[in-house]
Amino acid sequence: MLSIHSYSFNSTTHFHSNYPPFHNSPNLNELMGVPIPPDNLTQKAAMMRESLHKTQSITDNMVSILGSFDHRLSALESAMRPTQIRTHGIRRAHENIDKTLKAANVILNKFDLSREAEAKILKGPRENLEGYLEAIEQLRSNIRFFTDNKSFKSSDGVVNHANNLLSKAISKLEHEFKQLLSSYSKPVEPDRLYECLPNSLRPSSGSPDPSGKNPSNSRTGPTTAENAVYNPPVLIPPRVLPLLHDLAQHMVHAGHTQQCLIIYRDTRSQVLQESLHQLGVEKLSKDDVQKIQWEVLELKIGTWIHFMRIAVKLLFAAERKVCDQMFDGIDSLKDQCFADVTKGSVAMLLSFGDAVAKSKRSPEKLFVLLDMYEIMRELHSEIETLFSGKACKEIREAAVGLTRRLAQTAKDTFGDFEEAVEKDATRTAVADGTVHPLTSYVINYVKFLFDYQSTLKQLFHEFENSNDSNAELASVTMRIMQALQINLEGKSKQYKDPALTNLFLMNNIHYMVRSVRRSEAKDLLGDDWVQRHRRTVQQYANQYKRIAWAKILQSLSVQGLTSSGGDGGNSSGASRALIKDRLKIFNLQFEELHQRQSQWTVPDSELRESLRLAVAEVLLPAYRSFIKRFGVLVENGKNPHKYIRYTAEDLDRMLGEFFEGKT
Repeated sequence: MLSIHSYSFNSTTHFHSNYPPFHNSPNLNELMGVPIPPDNLTQKAAMMRESLHKTQSITDNMVSILGSFDHRLSALESAMRPTQIRTHGIRRAHENIDKTLKAANVILNKFDLSREAEAKILKGPRENLEGYLEAIEQLRSNIRFFTDNKSFKSSDGVVNHANNLLSKAISKLEHEFKQLLSSYSKPVEPDRLYECLPNSLRPSSGSPDPSGKNPSNSRTGPTTAENAVYNPPVLIPPRVLPLLHDLAQHMVHAGHTQQCLIIYRDTRSQVLQESLHQLGVEKLSKDDVQKIQWEVLELKIGTWIHFMRIAVKLLFAAERKVCDQMFDGIDSLKDQCFADVTKGSVAMLLSFGDAVAKSKRSPEKLFVLLDMYEIMRELHSEIETLFSGKACKEIREAAVGLTRRLAQTAKDTFGDFEEAVEKDATRTAVADGTVHPLTSYVINYVKFLFDYQSTLKQLFHEFENSNDSNAELASVTMRIMQALQINLEGKSKQYKDPALTNLFLMNNIHYMVRSVRRSEAKDLLGDDWVQRHRRTVQQYANQYKRIAWAKILQSLSVQGLTSSGGDGGNSSGASRALIKDRLKIFNLQFEELHQRQSQWTVPDSELRESLRLAVAEVLLPAYRSFIKRFGVLVENGKNPHKYIRYTAEDLDRMLGEFFEGKT
């Protein structure tokens, strides 16, 4: 507090220090040039001095009074200080009381909420699940509150009671989770699954091929199936999923993650396997597959391909959606639950494919192996997406492993086929020289292979490390054709008649050429291959004609019939007996040829007609010429019809009966 004395001053001293004495100051009248009387000036100066003395006295009195006030105020301040301290203490006490009351109110409120939560929990979750979950959350909030506020005397007891209650609540929650999940987890009926398929793959659409192929165009089926839209079924109603999600979340927060996983796995995996069982999926071992007849196994493989699409694109996709929604925000459970639920079903499906891949190889299995390989490749990206994550690694590897085994078995079977064609030791000869069953089998096999071009090229790319898969496929096809040709040449040696040997080879090589020209194999093998083998067909036809007809044509030759001096233009010099003998030989040989070769077969109508025409172009002119020149010698004798039995037209008609396969 500033003292008033600090502002006291000596007015006289101050006044005199700033202004000169009056007696030295010039008079105003003097300054103005007006003269002032001396008496008045003295009088006024005296008055001024008196006034100054009074002012100084008043000032001194005021300073004294103010100094007294300063002293009194200091004393008052000292007297009031204890009161101020007591007032501040009272104010702080009030503040502490307010805080205590507020804290007590919070605690009392927590007790009220605890009682409400306890009542809901003791009542159970059945009637009001959402309220039950809210009560559990309130319990957790109270436990955190009392754990953080250890200053409350009974906090430990409250926390222990709340934890015990929470444990009971979670147990009831587990039971409710299991009950709710079980009540809404039902197997999906086959008819309902079929409704989720694209129209082209539904059984109701005219009994389609189980493998998903359109019988009219077998290779458009898988492409259509791959690009078609599938609508996975709803496994659990959308209104129930949020409740199940909340239940699972509370169980995980309570540390019951393993119990949640077990409940979900046991419930959903059983339902999923039952869905597949009702669909017709069965678990077969390698030994089981080996015992099944081929026709039955082929049908089972077709249905397995269909089941794989349904399982991956519908059932597993729907199960993945349920897992993702139910365990949203619980990443530790999402992938693990899905892996545990689907593991058994995936194993059941893949075990059949694995059994087929490991069973004894045979040529007819190649195409179903390629079908199985195709479906695994088609589903590969979806399997990788659905079964993502570390928990599903084993399932992904199992699927990839089956794909590789199927590819390897298909490749080995393909190699076996090439070797089997070359070494086929079938002794069953075709008596009529027609197309051998082996030829039609191999050609049909190759034609079917071209329906799998993209798949085969993929196989070659994977195993042969070849950038030019077209060249690799062409090379393999040529080797198969060459192996077939070598085998046919061996089989042709079974015939005793060389003419039939050449007819057999002509028929079979022609069948190969015609089949290649009418299929995609032509683009792969090339025109070069076609033209080369067409020339081979012509060579066999020419050899047949030469061997079969050379002898009979010799009987119509003029050589040995006329004298050396004959001009060859008439019958002079020819012996009637020799002419008759020649005609008898001709008739006998032609009748034998007709009888035998009308039983032979040239199945291709164009080839058959061209071969008849080639024979007629040689035989008929020779016969006409012989009869024209030497017939007169017979006609003038007895029984001319005995020797000239046929006209050229008769022969032509009878040639039309050749190669018809008549018995």
